[in-house]
Amino acid sequence: MPVQSPPAFHGFGLGLRVPHYADFIATQQPVDFVEVISENFMVDGGRPLDIIDRVRERYRVALHGVSMNLGSVDEVDIAYLRRLSALARRVDPLWISDHVSWTGVDGFNAHDLLPLPYTEEALDVLVANVSMAQDVLGRALVLENPSTYIAFADSMMTEAVFLSALCERTGCLLLLDVNNIYVSATNHGLDPDEWLEGLPLERVRQVHLAGHSQGRDMLIDTHDAPVPDPVWRLYARFASRLGHVATMIERDDHIPPLTDLLAELQQARLIAASAARQAA
Repeated sequence: MPVQSPPAFHGFGLGLRVPHYADFIATQQPVDFVEVISENFMVDGGRPLDIIDRVRERYRVALHGVSMNLGSVDEVDIAYLRRLSALARRVDPLWISDHVSWTGVDGFNAHDLLPLPYTEEALDVLVANVSMAQDVLGRALVLENPSTYIAFADSMMTEAVFLSALCERTGCLLLLDVNNIYVSATNHGLDPDEWLEGLPLERVRQVHLAGHSQGRDMLIDTHDAPVPDPVWRLYARFASRLGHVATMIERDDHIPPLTDLLAELQQARLIAASAARQAA
C-alpha cells in the first residue's frame, strides 16, 4: 500500500478526555481539532465509537497511540495495526501518532513509554518497525519524543540526531512535545535550545504543551498540571520556526474544568501569533 504523508495543519486543540466528552458533543468549543488516545476507541462497538462519531461531526481528530511498541525487538503486532487501521478509516484523522519508545517484549506490556539507547542497532530496529507500521496503515506516522530519566552508556548519538536519522530513513514526521524536551534536558543536564537546534523542524506536524512534577531527584512527566513558565518560554523561543503545525494542550490527570484548558490554549495562540509577527 502506498504510504501517504499527512499535510500540514495549522490549528490549536485539546486532548479529549472523559470529563469533557459532554462539553464537546453538546456545544461547539473554540478549538480547531481534538486529539484522542487511539487505544480507547479501538473497539468493535459501543459507547466509545458513538462518542468518536459524534465528536468527529464537529471537529477534526488526531489519533495518538501509547502502545504501538515501535522500539521493541518484537515486530509490531499486526492485529493491533489492523484495528488501528479500521479506526482510521472510520475517523479520517489528521494523522496517526505514537512514541519513539518501547512498551514491552515477549508478550509483556510494561504500560510505560520506555527509552531507547541512541545506537545504530536500536535505530535499525525502530526503522524496521516504523516502516512496517506505515506500510500496513498506508500513511506516514507522526512520532513523539518521550521524556527520559536515564541515559545509556553505549548511546552513540544525541536524541536529536537519532530522531533526524529516523525521519530520513522512514519518511515519518515528528510530534514535538515541548514539556518532554524540557523534562529530559533538565534531567540530563542538557540545553533544551541546543537539543532543538539539531532537529529537522520542517518534519514537525504537531506540538504538545503540558506540565510536569518535581520528583525527588528529577522532573517527572506527569501531565497533571498547567503548562509551567519554563515550557511556555521554550515554546515561545522556537514557535516562529515551526511553520504550519497543530499545537495542543495535553492533560492526563487532575483534569480541570474545560474553561481552564481553553485559557491555556488561548495563551498558546497568543505566543504563536507574537512569534509570527516577530518573524515577519
